[in-house]
Amino acid sequence: MLLKRLPLRLSVYKPVRCFATSPKDDFSKALANGPTLDDFIQDDIVEDTVVLGNISQPRLPSYLKTSIPTGSSFNKIKKDLRGLGLHTVCEEARCPNIGECWGGGSNSSLAARDEAAKRKATATIMLMGDTCTRGCRFCSVKTSRTPSPLDPHEPENTAEAIKRWGLGYIVLTSVDRDDLPDGGAAHFAETIMKIKQKAPDTNVEALTSDYAGNLQSVSLVARSGLDVYAHNIETVERLTPFVRDRRANFRQSLSVLRHAKSEGVKITKTSIMLGLGEEDSEIMHALEELRKNDVDVVTFGQYMRPTKRHMKVVRYVPPEEFDHWRDVAERMGFLYVASGPLVRSSYKAGEFFIENALRGKGAQRRGGQLAMEETLSSLSTHES
Repeated sequence: MLLKRLPLRLSVYKPVRCFATSPKDDFSKALANGPTLDDFIQDDIVEDTVVLGNISQPRLPSYLKTSIPTGSSFNKIKKDLRGLGLHTVCEEARCPNIGECWGGGSNSSLAARDEAAKRKATATIMLMGDTCTRGCRFCSVKTSRTPSPLDPHEPENTAEAIKRWGLGYIVLTSVDRDDLPDGGAAHFAETIMKIKQKAPDTNVEALTSDYAGNLQSVSLVARSGLDVYAHNIETVERLTPFVRDRRANFRQSLSVLRHAKSEGVKITKTSIMLGLGEEDSEIMHALEELRKNDVDVVTFGQYMRPTKRHMKVVRYVPPEEFDHWRDVAERMGFLYVASGPLVRSSYKAGEFFIENALRGKGAQRRGGQLAMEETLSSLSTHES
């Protein structure tokens, strides 16, 4: 069957012109009635202004800005760390003083040439990996419930690195390892003993965790041959639940410091961050509690927010307030106080230790106090 072919019809549509704007004459009229150049260069301040950037946080003061770390000493330490597979809290926690501490002075490229400055240099090695089992809101170290197993060669490698550097002072710290029965205390103690074997002239500070309140672990580290036992309370008692991991608490930290001193440690040390919303009365309370537990050294530093995922800075504390707290703590009888916006727990620790503590200043101060007390006692007895 044949289909009849129908003629094809094409419909022709005429385009309709649409205007997205007003006619030309209306636009010209609006432009003529608009603002002139004088409106943009007037002297009057406009109240409704646009502010660019993040205004929810206080601006970083100039005194908290540091230069990029350089220098031969800095580069040597960094190279050795990579070669031996070691970690430092200086890098993991993004410490602003890394160049100064690793070089032993404010100008590391020059200080590295000076043997005396080299003896003052301080590095903080982080043991037991770079992953922590806790999640404190101020800390940038990685967290996991199941971190990697301990490296059995780490104590030997750490001691070898410290022997190469020839530093006068070394700080050992660690991530929290709640996955281990002793919290890693045996591993920590073994590292200290290896260092003392290979570099007997190096002073060792151990900045430990609270070992979940296990005082046997504290004893194990305290008896390992270290020179300073450090454990940070971090903040005042009220803010502890909001700043630190829920497994840490203020009283537990005090018990760690008290027990370490009872094991015969010469010097105990702690650190407090400011700028978290603490009150002056709360700082005084923390200092009083530290003195009750015979803590010798305290440091104050500004809390610096590592990333946007961490807790915000409440305020940047001015340098004069840090000077105030240094004076207060010294009057309370602390052996040494480091206080400043950029001060961290291990900041210039070697310089303090070599110049003040083991070289006899601390012993002289305490000996002088005892002698004075004996003199006064004998005088009162003689008068009676």
